[in-house]
Amino acid sequence: MPSNSKPDRRKFISTSAKVAAVGTIGSSMIPKPVFGYHNSDNDKLKIGLIGCGGRGTGAVLNATNADSNTSVVALADAFPDRIESCAKSLSKQLPDRFNVDKDHMFDGLDCYKNLVASDVDVVILATPPYFRPMQLKAAVDAGKHVFCEKPVGVDVPGVRSVMESCKKAAANGQSVVSGLCWRYDLGVNDMISRIKNGEIGEIRSIQENYLTGTLWHRGDSTTDPVTKEVRKWSPMEYQLRNWLYFNWLSGDHIAEQHIHSIDKALWLMDDIPPVSCYATGGRLVRTNEKWGNVYDHFSTVFEWEDSDIKAHTYCRQMAGCFNETEDHIVGTKGTAKILKGQIINEKGKFSHKKRNPSMYDVEHQHLFRSIREGKPINNGTYMSYSTLMALIGRDAAYTGKKIKWEDFMKSEKRLGPDDIYNAENYVPDKVARPGSEW
Repeated sequence: MPSNSKPDRRKFISTSAKVAAVGTIGSSMIPKPVFGYHNSDNDKLKIGLIGCGGRGTGAVLNATNADSNTSVVALADAFPDRIESCAKSLSKQLPDRFNVDKDHMFDGLDCYKNLVASDVDVVILATPPYFRPMQLKAAVDAGKHVFCEKPVGVDVPGVRSVMESCKKAAANGQSVVSGLCWRYDLGVNDMISRIKNGEIGEIRSIQENYLTGTLWHRGDSTTDPVTKEVRKWSPMEYQLRNWLYFNWLSGDHIAEQHIHSIDKALWLMDDIPPVSCYATGGRLVRTNEKWGNVYDHFSTVFEWEDSDIKAHTYCRQMAGCFNETEDHIVGTKGTAKILKGQIINEKGKFSHKKRNPSMYDVEHQHLFRSIREGKPINNGTYMSYSTLMALIGRDAAYTGKKIKWEDFMKSEKRLGPDDIYNAENYVPDKVARPGSEW
């Protein structure tokens, strides 16, 4: 999509088709791929993981659940201790399929370069979102299939890079599957289909709630388990290990977590992004310096062209408060709660009873099946648009301004240090103050 184009439903549908966008499990298929084609279940697919934290370790288990003829052959992370922890966990849980020798454990900020250059078929990207554009590009350029966690960037230039990488993957016949896991949940797919098929009439309002508690914090130092010596982290190491709380690494929690809810709103709107956005947000509870420069709550309004429909989205990370993660959809003939699996209309109440397999396994089942059948999946469009919606919501809250999509897409603002490899003492931006320049 050209950065200065005006969002138009027909144009966006056409563009999405060209880059093989996938809005549901029924994925668009491309001819036999150029790279990594495995037309036999007897071909062992080799997995490499970049980002050895909890999500990355879990994604490897989902991948191996999805395809029994896979093995883990390479690990990469900025920190050796994270690789060691991941290797210890996976070797216990996958004793016959964990085949990572010391020569295939890569550390450092440039660890991804060595991993994608190794003999892997599938790369799992689970590092902080700041690194995703450069790592996805490297993986695609190396001819690998990719599972890419969300969000796919922290600023517009980064997401534009992701869109270009996904176009290249589509042209080459490489699969790119997104970690926006609700797209692969069978119950949610059924609910979205029912809503789009008119069971609550025409959609009039979308409300997305992701109101939850607090998440982890890693502290500011490492204690050697043998000597008990305490090593204080540098400013950069502190930020990398506590990446959730720095917007240049995570995109803020509206992007890192609330993107799941925003993505469902985009899905309901046929993967057509809004034309404008305004928002509020701030820091009420997480005000201490240890929490970096992110907000602890956002309230966002997305508007679409030629439509009275608005998506109102709310997210909060605070302890001791009311929690709810749900999608509330109001139509002309009824209402729906997507995650609850409930529709209320003139016929009464429908409740979804189907038991689901794990959506985390299902997304990998589709990835590996696409590789083996030579029918690649490319989730590039919706994973990019959902990320951009989260980022425009963040920037609208940070600035207090109403932002037009077409103007936002022209942004050249980049978050983070100019040179990540020489930024040991990098000082992040101050907390954004609405009404001030950001």
